[in-house]
Amino acid sequence: MAGPVKRSMMIAGHATSISLEPVFWDALREAAEAEGVPLNALVARIDAARVEARDPSNLASAIRVWLFERRSPGR
Repeated sequence: MAGPVKRSMMIAGHATSISLEPVFWDALREAAEAEGVPLNALVARIDAARVEARDPSNLASAIRVWLFERRSPGR
């Protein structure tokens, strides 16, 4: 697996950088397309849920977990 790729994006009006492995960037793009939303909007939604958690993880981890849970059977 290739190493992380850092990308900058605007989330809730703020610029941020996210480092994810290419396989996660691909899955995130596919998820955004499937849900009919821009990539930034999907990441913003994941981020909003993350910050509401009792013990928030970092954004890259939250994205990985969200993608894993999305693809898990029974979801």
